[in-house]
Amino acid sequence: MNDYILLLTMVISFAITVVISPMIIPFLRRLKFGQAIRDEGPESHQKKSGTPTMGGVMIILAVVITTLISSYWFNPNAENTQLFLVLFVLVGYGLLGFLDDYIKVAMKRNLGLTSKQKMLGQIVIALVVYLILRNSDFPTFISIPGTSIELDLGWGYALLILFMLVGASNAVNLTDGLDGLLAGTAAIAFGAFAILAWTGVMNVEITIFSLAIVGALLGFLVFNAHPAKVFMGDTGSLALGGAIAIIAILTKLELVLVIIGGVFVLETLSVIIQVISFKTTGKRVFKMSPLHHHYELKGWSEWRVVTTFWSVGLVFAVLGIYIEVMFG
Repeated sequence: MNDYILLLTMVISFAITVVISPMIIPFLRRLKFGQAIRDEGPESHQKKSGTPTMGGVMIILAVVITTLISSYWFNPNAENTQLFLVLFVLVGYGLLGFLDDYIKVAMKRNLGLTSKQKMLGQIVIALVVYLILRNSDFPTFISIPGTSIELDLGWGYALLILFMLVGASNAVNLTDGLDGLLAGTAAIAFGAFAILAWTGVMNVEITIFSLAIVGALLGFLVFNAHPAKVFMGDTGSLALGGAIAIIAILTKLELVLVIIGGVFVLETLSVIIQVISFKTTGKRVFKMSPLHHHYELKGWSEWRVVTTFWSVGLVFAVLGIYIEVMFG
């Protein structure tokens, strides 16, 4: 029965996304909430200009509705403290991304919120999460993947939470640059955490939440795969980044996130390396960053880049699961 509910969670979330998307996409188009393409991006992306964005709203709605329904079915009397915390992070970062997207499309400011404004919002949400966890006596140790070593960070755990939530939301946001790229890689990563949450730590709330996201992302891919009819925008990417970070925190798989989210790490590193190299030597290591643009400019088709990154993401996910299951 429990396994049935978990499977049904993913199916319901997928169905909700597929059903509401054809209603929301035309609505976004009528509001002229179309994606503005940066001039410094690949020239081939200019044809994507005007494609409805802020599609992350569909993902968030599907996840919240499905998670609440499935959690009630699984255990009507549960307190669901962690459940509401993960939903708070998802919606909180989603609202921050929505504001950023709204400024871009409605106020015609291509960069949306300033970097300082966005960072402030991310930090505030992270601090709220830390205060909630501190008041619940949440353990402050981290485990080294592949070993039995545990390190108690004490007050330093607050810094880790801050770094994870802000870092993950930005890393996932950087990955959202091609049709279906983020939706696919994120679905794989959340699927990996769902497996670990269920088979490893037996955290029902996190398993349901993770599977709801997987279902919503697969449903979103129906409309976001190349050629995309809608983009998730920062509304979706910031929400997903915050969500995967809080999942890793609550399941005590903080460092495993670096492995399972390997694609997001590589995308972020490519930007960091590019900036440092250009500022110190005046030369670029990559044709363009984030990394997926580098391969585009090398002549790869968009679909080839996306499927390759999906494959790499799957390898990272399997590696993370293997290390945790075999040595965790």
